[in-house]
Amino acid sequence: MFELDLRSRKPIYEQLVDKLKELIINEVMMPDEQLPSVRTLAQQLTINPNTIQKAYRELEVQGFIYSIKGKGSFVNPNNLIKDIEKIEAVKKELEKLILEALYLGVTAGELMGLIQVLDASKGGGDRND
Repeated sequence: MFELDLRSRKPIYEQLVDKLKELIINEVMMPDEQLPSVRTLAQQLTINPNTIQKAYRELEVQGFIYSIKGKGSFVNPNNLIKDIEKIEAVKKELEKLILEALYLGVTAGELMGLIQVLDASKGGGDRND
């Protein structure tokens, strides 16, 4: 499904949340599609099931997935409206950070270069926002 960087400073559950959000946002995982069970994913990634459970809980709190007792976790189909709100919040936060970076002397060219590197590392974006 995907790989996690066990040597990263970022906690494993956060990496897992980010990877699953990326799959959901890029529609690799479709609405109402079932996620792998905690036990199955823990075996595939060779990590503690509690870590998987924590990531699933975080995704549920953020509205990316929903759980049905005894059935499992599924991709939330109502996520598109929340995505629009989340995008606006991220843009506002990004605006603050960019202004701070410019104030500290980071050039516009350096910021553009960073954006291009990040865009390429995530596989490019087809969204025209």
